[in-house]
Amino acid sequence: MSRLTRGLVVLIAWVAVFGLFAPTASAMDVRSLQWYLTPMQATQMLRHATGAGVTVAVVDSGVRPDDPDLAGHLLPGYNAVDSSSDASDQDGHGTQMAELIAGTGNDNGIQGLAPGAKILPVKAGESRMVAAATALRYAVAHGARIVNMSFADDTAARDFPMESAVKYAHSKGVLIFAGSGNDGDGQNEDVAPASLPGVVGVGAVGQNLQVTKWSTYGPQVALAAPGDNIPSRCHPDSQQYCQSGGTSPATALASASAALIWSEHPSWTANQVLRVLLSTAGKPTTGEVPSQYVGYGMVRPRIAVIDHQGDPGPANVYPLPGASDSAPSPSASAPSSSASARGKLPAQAASSTGGGGALPWVLGGVAAVVVVAGGGAWALRRRRRA
Repeated sequence: MSRLTRGLVVLIAWVAVFGLFAPTASAMDVRSLQWYLTPMQATQMLRHATGAGVTVAVVDSGVRPDDPDLAGHLLPGYNAVDSSSDASDQDGHGTQMAELIAGTGNDNGIQGLAPGAKILPVKAGESRMVAAATALRYAVAHGARIVNMSFADDTAARDFPMESAVKYAHSKGVLIFAGSGNDGDGQNEDVAPASLPGVVGVGAVGQNLQVTKWSTYGPQVALAAPGDNIPSRCHPDSQQYCQSGGTSPATALASASAALIWSEHPSWTANQVLRVLLSTAGKPTTGEVPSQYVGYGMVRPRIAVIDHQGDPGPANVYPLPGASDSAPSPSASAPSSSASARGKLPAQAASSTGGGGALPWVLGGVAAVVVVAGGGAWALRRRRRA
């Protein structure tokens, strides 16, 4: 029986036992599902920095222009597929990423990690890499300091236009984050744009703050962030929330972490922001650093924002290999399937809540059961997208 089928069978049984009435969601319900906000000390960080003054471009499926959690935070968007101004989102993926970065939590919604940041929606369509080069150049030319690319494609997509666009963004002092992929428990294929020099590849950790079994690993992984059991809308225009996971949300939280640090230190360059992200990350307790599973560790912007730690170093030296001749060489360990080699993070960070199941969260009344039953399939399908 497939994972999706098992989930739907359990959901049907749950409905049969408890009936069609689900509890009404309160403002605390959705916030409590965002388990990662507690170990990341989000509430405390927001007293120091919110991401204000930083524009994050979300290159994705677009963003819902009427999303209540993003009201006042959306800049005019661009559609890189048809060169229009219509960056609306019919898919929901791009909106979820934008919410994780800059959501305000209004109307019982998602609390973003950097709610003061501005979001520049750049629509790249369903096949993201096709229009990614154009989208990236547009984002850089229109003021983005951080570009979030929560998608992954095989290395055949590493064509010259995309590599050229990354070099252009890098030369303009723009930080680019991309998902490493969700095939760590499968073929573990190398993917783009995460593997391109000048792009920060992001892996995913779960609620135990250890790398998930499906997070694609390799030398392209520079950082990790929470990416499992992340709440998202069951449908793009739904008020119910389902469980989702992947390196997509992990990438969004890494981008938001950079936005927090940059808003606290607006005079720093992209190289300095990234160097502090790398140096303050929660390092693996076993194996070499960088690890092929979590890179330099899980992002911990609180170390820079609250504790004021982290040496920014030289402004003009890129701290990762490949994009700069002055950058150090990688020393990642060989792949391994053992738990210790898969990037076990420090015990001091393990203050998160317990693990979640494969079922969607049902919030909002009778209609929620119907919506979630369909939304569960949508969320599980989406898990393997980036």
